[in-house]
Amino acid sequence: MKVGIVGLGFRLGYLARVIDQIVPAASFVGYVDPTPFGLEILTEGNIASGPSYESISDLVSAECPDLIMIGSPNLMHLEHIRQALDLGVKVFTEKPVVTSEEDTMELLGLLRQYGGADAVSIGLVLRYAPLYRDLVAARDKGQLGAIVSIEASEHIAPYHGAFFMRDWRRESGYSGGFMLEKCCHDIDLYQGLVGSRALRVASFGGRKSFVPENAPERMGINDDEVYYRKPGGWMADDKVFDSEGDIIDYQTAIVEFEGGENLCFHTNLNVPDEFRRFCVMGSKGMAEGDFVRNYFRVHDARTSEKLVDKSYEVSDLSFHYGADENMIADIFAHYIDGKSLPVSIVDGLAAGLTAIKMDEARNSRSVIDMSESWSRFDSYGLT
Repeated sequence: MKVGIVGLGFRLGYLARVIDQIVPAASFVGYVDPTPFGLEILTEGNIASGPSYESISDLVSAECPDLIMIGSPNLMHLEHIRQALDLGVKVFTEKPVVTSEEDTMELLGLLRQYGGADAVSIGLVLRYAPLYRDLVAARDKGQLGAIVSIEASEHIAPYHGAFFMRDWRRESGYSGGFMLEKCCHDIDLYQGLVGSRALRVASFGGRKSFVPENAPERMGINDDEVYYRKPGGWMADDKVFDSEGDIIDYQTAIVEFEGGENLCFHTNLNVPDEFRRFCVMGSKGMAEGDFVRNYFRVHDARTSEKLVDKSYEVSDLSFHYGADENMIADIFAHYIDGKSLPVSIVDGLAAGLTAIKMDEARNSRSVIDMSESWSRFDSYGLT
């Protein structure tokens, strides 16, 4: 299977390494990126990237790829997806897919034009995590009963938070904002678990950690390791505490789903002992887990009996708790053998739209009713 890359940043450079190791039928035939920061990863792994091309049309014309993988900055996704679909090529896109409500609707129109949701697959990698699969299995076994409320968080360490302050993602015009860029994974997980979408959202947050008054007086060796450990890519800067970017470094969102279920979600970019955990409360039981600390437990609500108690071993290959390998194996099995996927581009657009509305609620200091947005969303006939 011939694969072309559009936007060869660090993420797709890493995924190319995973593909090289577990999908022998795949080969890379070329890439489009004027500043391919992920090329170093392929070079270090002795992975042939294929030649560089000026445009998607040049790549497709010369190499006839079976699949285009898009890892460009978020703001560019829509146009790159459009070009690939116009050229008749299947598309995999990294999350988040688009950065605005209007672009969400435009992409839904494109999908309808090009045959539906199967035209594009999405890298919502946490749907493939063993822990999340076990959570879904507990739900399907009836161990939770009806889901009532969820408490969840994504907390990242200062080295990763500093990366967001320095990378192109610091500008919400490129990224769509931190909630969309980083936490659309989590929003998708809990919308998928509940089985309904956000009806009303509210959100609060800002920046209090990565601000000038918190900067060290001078950067020492340890500070360099913390704040510059993760290299920046396109449009990278060396400013951490005085970044001109407009993203937040902490945010809380509350959600009422269409079925009445509630979610309280918190994120923070300056947590020294990071975790990404959840607690799902149902009418019959409770499930709790942590993707970073690698545990999952289920308790019966009536007896307090521990029904599940698991921990997970994660390979050195995976950046996402064992999910990356599973996602790549399933994505290529989908294109080669027709295997069904646990998450669709429509799911990704729904999670993204929820994140976009969370930031709208934060900026307007209001509760946002999403009914009208979902009515537009459903009018494309893809849900």
